[in-house]
Amino acid sequence: MDKSNGNEGGEGAHGESMMKGVGSLSGKDVYVRADKIDLKSLDLQFEKYLTRALSRDNNPGRPKEEWEIDLSKLDIRNVIAHGTYGTVYNGGYDGMDVAVKLLDWGEDGIATEAETAALRASFQQEVAVWHKLDHPNVTKFIGASMGTSELRIPQKSSDSGNTSIPSRACCVVVEYLPGGTLKNFLIKNRRKKLAYKVVVQLALDLSRGLSYLHSRRIVHRDVKTENMLLTVQRTLKIADFGVARVEAQNPKDMTGETGTLGYMAPEVLDGKPYNRRCDVYSFGICLWEVYCCDMPYPDLSFAEVSSAVVRQNLRPEIPRCCPSALANIMRKCWDANPEKRPDMAEVVRLLEALDTSKGGGMIPEDQVQGCFCFNTTRGP
Repeated sequence: MDKSNGNEGGEGAHGESMMKGVGSLSGKDVYVRADKIDLKSLDLQFEKYLTRALSRDNNPGRPKEEWEIDLSKLDIRNVIAHGTYGTVYNGGYDGMDVAVKLLDWGEDGIATEAETAALRASFQQEVAVWHKLDHPNVTKFIGASMGTSELRIPQKSSDSGNTSIPSRACCVVVEYLPGGTLKNFLIKNRRKKLAYKVVVQLALDLSRGLSYLHSRRIVHRDVKTENMLLTVQRTLKIADFGVARVEAQNPKDMTGETGTLGYMAPEVLDGKPYNRRCDVYSFGICLWEVYCCDMPYPDLSFAEVSSAVVRQNLRPEIPRCCPSALANIMRKCWDANPEKRPDMAEVVRLLEALDTSKGGGMIPEDQVQGCFCFNTTRGP
């Protein structure tokens, strides 16, 4: 679990958003508790899957999975970001600009058996969730490959020298979004803030994407501004499905802390059963962050945030200048009681009803500098 308050890195943000999270494995009819994964059994199951996938090289007539890419069409160019178990590259696939997430499955001898099994499960989970999604506010999944020994990785003298590819590595290929993460966009606008119509448009993009996921019974479980990517035209797309999973019919089958501190719902922090409403809570925090161009709880430790959110109903301070209609959406989304939170389809309707023609953001139309609702200066 990522327990950070947020990564304020600049370059490589697209890649960093792809590297987060280790997910749980769930099938069509079987739901696995994220905190009760039998890693040994899971690893054995995945070994069988690997054997079948890798044996295709020796049996060209065997049909491929619908999500498998043609490695001969993949051109890997340069590194975007490094992660604990892999690297993200920029490249091209069949004429498209893509981001390639290459995962090392532990053949370096450093990763433990449990870590390797969890990573393999994360890969299968990500592919299973992502490859069937099709929405303008969800990053487009191009395909994936298992057993990537045929990949051509460019070598650079300035690199660490370790460019060999483990025979059991895997890669995920998605569309490349040059606008970077929403997080970095907000950091760049921290001082001057965003016009109200921009705030609402970004919020609508995110809410529509989440509403689509929820309509497919998919719970993202790590909704945060770092995991949202932007196009050049500033269209927002949800990314990183490393911890996403199909929603269990019984909420008791979904427990365990999964997500990022500051965005995690009280029931998730408290280890209680949860459902898609945990994404609604996280959306409320993101909405506040987009409006304020600031980070929630910047001065509190992990323990302090966890305790205060669960036991003292701590939430970010809404600026006085925030229009009441938008503030009400925030409060509804981060209600302590999941059943009182609106579903994302309703959030979309509430946002669509907002009037942005007269402004109302932290940057008035006739001013260059944003308002001073916060008493203390925060950020660069």
